Amino acid sequence: MEILTSYNLIIGVSVIIILSFLFNGVSKKTNIPAVLMLIMLGVGLQYLLEYLDAGNVDFFPVLEVLGIVGLIMIVLEAALELELKREKLVPILKAMGIALIGLLASAWVAALILYNFIPEMTMQSAWLYATPLSILSSAIIIPSVLGLSGTKREFHIYESTFSDILGIMMFYFLTGKLNPAEDGGIAGFSGNLILTIVISLVASYGIILIFQRIKSQVKLFLLIGVLLLLYALGKKMHLSSLIIILIFGLVIANMKLFFKGKLSKFLHFEKAHHIYHELHTITAETAFVVRTFFFVIFGLTIAIASLWNLDVALISLMIIGSIYGIRFVLLRIFIGADIIPQLFIAPRGLITVLLFYAIPVEAEIATFEPGILLFVIIGTSLIMTFAMIYDKRRSSKAIKAANSIKVGTTKWKAPVLEETTR
Repeated sequence: MEILTSYNLIIGVSVIIILSFLFNGVSKKTNIPAVLMLIMLGVGLQYLLEYLDAGNVDFFPVLEVLGIVGLIMIVLEAALELELKREKLVPILKAMGIALIGLLASAWVAALILYNFIPEMTMQSAWLYATPLSILSSAIIIPSVLGLSGTKREFHIYESTFSDILGIMMFYFLTGKLNPAEDGGIAGFSGNLILTIVISLVASYGIILIFQRIKSQVKLFLLIGVLLLLYALGKKMHLSSLIIILIFGLVIANMKLFFKGKLSKFLHFEKAHHIYHELHTITAETAFVVRTFFFVIFGLTIAIASLWNLDVALISLMIIGSIYGIRFVLLRIFIGADIIPQLFIAPRGLITVLLFYAIPVEAEIATFEPGILLFVIIGTSLIMTFAMIYDKRRSSKAIKAANSIKVGTTKWKAPVLEETTR
């Protein structure tokens, strides 16, 4: 009997979306990342397909496309949440500094670990393998921190978004080093970055001015199509394409800031704000669907058996330990003593997987176990889960204690008896 028929696929896709929605509900109540449940669902489906003898299916092309689209949607979703105000300049710069230093330090330590413990590993390849393992996952963090206080939630949105972008830029900078003929060095990289920012600003202004004049009701997917096209063309031109998405999101979310003076005459704020509001909704919905299938398909493709390899466990635990050691030092320096649960919110996820599969063939090391990737993703996600549960209990206890103190200090007043006449 044919298993992967059209109707079976429709049923499967529908059930996965429904389960993902339920996982989100469970995640809000338990603080267990929905991503972990999606990966486990994919692993379960992997064994189910083997049991049904469905044959070997190459999911990698689908995984790669979903990863790219998911990355774009997640960064756009995060950018639409960012308000550029003078009072938020310091938190934004602080989050960027922590993301950059944390990325570089984590990649350096992870590269040393991989270089010393994996046979045949060169230092150049070690840096390429270490970079994906050093990038925070905004796909996991942003949905998971919605219950935190405003300042902590904003910090994690800023940090994870910057980590994604900086990590991708660093990865492709390192891949450029593999081909000296095409490597422009620091000067070429800086020029590429400036060119990307200029193109991003011009494209963002152009898109907003054009789309606010389109009267058709069906234009949001056209807008997303334009953004996907710009991202792909940017990649073909070797630009840092994710910056295009980030800057567009920042411009449309902060239109009054970017359309000042004479430019304000060209902006129809109500129409443009309506586009922003609808784009916010459709981006969140699209990111949810893409994220769902990315992690389920990732679960379908991973080899669980490698988790029980002692060398894999040892290397993974050293990398995880270095992640939180470096993070502890950085948060103590930049933030202070109040670093719970921020210290433990450092999961790896979509970007880690996507960049791992983008490592060039000439830099691949046959002795590297993909189980390290899975171990680090699951390990950091579980640590975040326990930290969020602990923080939730701590917050509820603090609220109860404050309420009891408030009740205890309230002065008792005797009831006033009205005088009665006989």
